[in-house]
Amino acid sequence: MKIAYCDCFSGISGDMFLGALIDAGLPIDILNEGIARLHMPERPHVHTSIVMKGALRAVSAHVLETHGEAEADLPQHHDQHHDHQHSHGHGRAFTDITSLIEQADLSTFVKQTSLAIFRKLAEAEAHIHGVSIEEVHFHEVGAVDSIVDIVGAAIGLEYLGIERLFASALPMASGHVQTQHGLLPLPAPATLSLLASAQAPVVPSEARVELVTPTGAAILAALATFEQPAMSITAVGTGAGRRDLPWPNVLRLILGQGGLGQGGLVQIETNIDDMNPQVLGYVMGRLFAAGALDVFFVPIHMKKDRPATLVGVIARRADEPALARILLEETSTLGVRVLPIERRHEAQREMRLVHTQFGEVPVKIKLLDGAPAGVSPEYDVCARLAGQHHVPVRQVIEAALKAIW
Repeated sequence: MKIAYCDCFSGISGDMFLGALIDAGLPIDILNEGIARLHMPERPHVHTSIVMKGALRAVSAHVLETHGEAEADLPQHHDQHHDHQHSHGHGRAFTDITSLIEQADLSTFVKQTSLAIFRKLAEAEAHIHGVSIEEVHFHEVGAVDSIVDIVGAAIGLEYLGIERLFASALPMASGHVQTQHGLLPLPAPATLSLLASAQAPVVPSEARVELVTPTGAAILAALATFEQPAMSITAVGTGAGRRDLPWPNVLRLILGQGGLGQGGLVQIETNIDDMNPQVLGYVMGRLFAAGALDVFFVPIHMKKDRPATLVGVIARRADEPALARILLEETSTLGVRVLPIERRHEAQREMRLVHTQFGEVPVKIKLLDGAPAGVSPEYDVCARLAGQHHVPVRQVIEAALKAIW
């Protein structure tokens, strides 16, 4: 299982997380292609630079907006309290952000992961201001660069094949910050609400500037388990913060292979015979966003020869309650069954980007004892390139296979 650990000794923000993903192997072209599929009028894209934070090299991720023929100035960024300094003109309602993501030409995983993060933010804002989620309007977090950071985070996790995210304790700074709602204490109320919802561990910090932003907190609250996992390290990505501090202001994202952990794996199953099958695609997306390792549908026949669908979920035992709850909420089933998986044998995997005459294609490489044992081009990318070049999709797949071998 490929996992990642966020070493948040200097906190976390959306752009620090994005920079760490890029440094860990997320190609900037793949990221920007995904961002373009949001079809935002600002036409944002991500630019990177290598910077030094103290003695440490790190990747700094900048979000640029292209308005017509000219690029806008660089916006302020998360660890300078980016989440709270945008004007009302850049804000978006939670319902608008939801529509923007749902209508984008992105994978189900990216959509559902992005929406899960934004829902965490909306729930925090609704609690703070005493309104419903539908009434939440993000004056700051809804700004263009925050949307890019969150959707970019989902794109990066998918591309790097990260199946589970872990995080360290977070530094709890003090002081005040100026926001759209006036002077507020640190941690910002939205950040504090998010950390409380995730029961995140915190440690005291001497800093009197914002180290953990709402966007960074939302990513962890939606996706991470706050513990240090046992793992064999395969890569490290370092994302830079904007502010210079007495220590290297970076986020380290440590990638590796993890064991089963958390009591092993389970298979969650239920039979559905009285529900519109169109809903199953949405259910699959929610299950993957909540941590499912695999989801599958099997046509079956039940009593009285009724056609039905067996919904199966492979998951970590720790994720079992949340995934079972999704099945009970989103489907017509009255119950689910859980079967223990005694063991699971896994091949290692890695992603490589290959160049073809149709464009660049990510290819997943299966490894046994470190040697290639199979390759699989990413179908969604191949299908998109086939449409752009008006050729059969098998032609793009064959070109990617030829390039990787």
